[in-house]
Amino acid sequence: MGPNELARFEETVLPHLDDAYTLARYLVRDESDARDVVQDAYLRALRHFGTFRGAGAGEGRGWLLAIVRNCAHTFLRSRGADAVTTPFDEDVHSMEVVGASEAADAGVRRGEARETVRRALERLSPEFREVIVLRELQGLSYKEIAEVTRSPVGTVMSRLARARQRLLEALEAGAREGRE
Repeated sequence: MGPNELARFEETVLPHLDDAYTLARYLVRDESDARDVVQDAYLRALRHFGTFRGAGAGEGRGWLLAIVRNCAHTFLRSRGADAVTTPFDEDVHSMEVVGASEAADAGVRRGEARETVRRALERLSPEFREVIVLRELQGLSYKEIAEVTRSPVGTVMSRLARARQRLLEALEAGAREGRE
């Protein structure tokens, strides 16, 4: 790979490192494994960058996330069925306390809400968790999700509708468990 091609790779693919890690973390459900998956995905992307026909960073995002998705699925298959049930612990970012108790309370509530959503996402099957992460956390369009998952747009739309319904049910179940 020449210097111009390497510069194009860096411009097109590297800006999406955080998105790649977020997707991998939700798919493999372990921080260390997610880092390994992203590393493998970036190596594959670098090795096959000559096949990328997009024009810029915006188009590179979907291409890279498709590679991350494939690497995550390959990783999970290599680990067997147990890998699907391995929980991950999402970092809860600490909030700088400025002395106001309202700010501290709001931070605790945000942390609790984030944890509630994370637990609800964990209850979803991988195919539903995947589309929720791609749409709601990554902000991909239906068309982009279809490209990443290699599914028809209609399938993406129906899967996302079912995923949202199941996420709502998981949130409600979690709330019931919290009251008991």
